[in-house]
Amino acid sequence: MSSFLRPAADQDRSPESAGAGRALEFVGQYRPVTAQFAIAPPVSVVIPAMNEAENLPYVFKTLPAWIHEVVLVDGNSTDDTVKVARELWPSVKVVEQRGKGKGDALITGFAACTGEIIVMVDADGSADGNEIVSYVSALVGGADFAKGSRFANGGGTDDMTVIRKLGNRVLCSLVNHKFGARYTDLCYGYNAFWKRVLADIALDCAGFEVETLMNIRVVKAGLRVQEIPSHEFVRIHGASNLRAVRDGMRVLRVILRERGGRTARRRTAHRQPAIAPAASRGEVS
Repeated sequence: MSSFLRPAADQDRSPESAGAGRALEFVGQYRPVTAQFAIAPPVSVVIPAMNEAENLPYVFKTLPAWIHEVVLVDGNSTDDTVKVARELWPSVKVVEQRGKGKGDALITGFAACTGEIIVMVDADGSADGNEIVSYVSALVGGADFAKGSRFANGGGTDDMTVIRKLGNRVLCSLVNHKFGARYTDLCYGYNAFWKRVLADIALDCAGFEVETLMNIRVVKAGLRVQEIPSHEFVRIHGASNLRAVRDGMRVLRVILRERGGRTARRRTAHRQPAIAPAASRGEVS
């Protein structure tokens, strides 16, 4: 399916649609994203969740109505996570996680996706689904991988301790030095990519280090990366399973393991600024 992006102004519409609140009639399989933006590729959103029933209402209320599907990967929850998800999004695809860890959950969710674009979103309420349009804009604009960054210009975080910020900075610098990347953030779970990218990065880890592994392997594969400024909010309910020291060591082990691999020449320079909001862009091919 084409990733060609056509402005809504070019679509057929009836005379009655003029004026405020006009209704646009889109041709074929194009999905209206904003009043001036439509896309063809179906978008899947993957949400790994374990005992997140209280947070899911905050997660689902910001998800755009135009997405193709929501894939919830349930990590053997003992609360009403699955029930709440089905009430909030009746068409949600629920996949049972058989292994353990965030990496395992994401790999399971990715395999269940039918969309051409995959967006990964945490279930703790820390991510704003309204930002998905910026990720999708980057991909249809030419990127292979749209990487969220809390430290790019325009991003931010309300949920990182000084120790975690320092650790993220050190590990990010190490990845940039060893693999020729120019990342401003490393350990962040809000990313999007074309599904075909999975064949190039062959994910094989189970824990929180999965984001780092993805970021390293897209660079080694020579894929085009676009950083997207993103704001991370504080987890709303419950406690995170992340442990700074333990998971930081796992990230470090991934970096040391991957550095022995051959780094492919990137097809284009890594671009740090985010693509402009979709509503302000014109036609892109």
